[in-house]
Amino acid sequence: MTVSRFDIIASGLCFPEGPVFDWKGNLWWSEIEGGALWCRTCSGDVKTFEVGGKPNGLAFHADGSVFFCDGARGEVRKLNPENAFTMTVASGHQGPNDLAFDSAGNLVFTCPGNSRVEPTGYVACLAADGKCTVIADGLMFPNGLAFANNCVALVIAETYGRRLWCGDWDATARKWLEPQILCETTEGPNGPDGIAIGDNGLIYTAIYGSGCIDIFRLDGTRAGCLATPGSNPTNCAFDPSGKLGLVVTEAERGQVLSFPQVGNGLMSFVGSD
Repeated sequence: MTVSRFDIIASGLCFPEGPVFDWKGNLWWSEIEGGALWCRTCSGDVKTFEVGGKPNGLAFHADGSVFFCDGARGEVRKLNPENAFTMTVASGHQGPNDLAFDSAGNLVFTCPGNSRVEPTGYVACLAADGKCTVIADGLMFPNGLAFANNCVALVIAETYGRRLWCGDWDATARKWLEPQILCETTEGPNGPDGIAIGDNGLIYTAIYGSGCIDIFRLDGTRAGCLATPGSNPTNCAFDPSGKLGLVVTEAERGQVLSFPQVGNGLMSFVGSD
């Protein structure tokens, strides 16, 4: 595969993950082995928030706070960017990995723990009132997740099952209804990691160890792939302004990358099936 044109946003990082854009359009990511959250503002300034632990997936609440998974502490935590204050919002979980808010403010997060060999991973949902329930279990390392079709469907990556799952999402009942295997991945030594869904419904999923972002349609058919300069892409996110295109975190080289020509549509230079 030929690596498409890319720009390096940040380098020298110790296992970057969790790219996400806040309500102001600033780009955030986590540094798992560095115990930090990073923010690159729209003007290009960079801030670092030392939070400790092993921060992973990030998601923004409507109040402007950033929620993040901390696999080392078994917690979901949140940071107030205004004063750098952090607090725990859910604890006692099995290595929380990635998370996303639905349209009702419920927070869904994956908990793979040590489920690389045995299917002991699960997915939980934290309601606004603080009640936490398990919505799926028996998974081989549940990892990235994203809501599709205006939050009426939920897609979850099962890394060591090498597949993507999709099911209807009931925000009121906080239930994942009849999840089905959407597709199986074949690239690289591992299955899907972090995922992003474009406005066109295409699912972009980082395949750690493969040096590519695999692309699937919501009917499960493969639409193409995007080669990355390093072998270990971990996650991806679309810039809502379109300026940075698809942002990818890559662990082998410790970089955050921008593929500016990859918007929410499948571009002609991306290898397609």
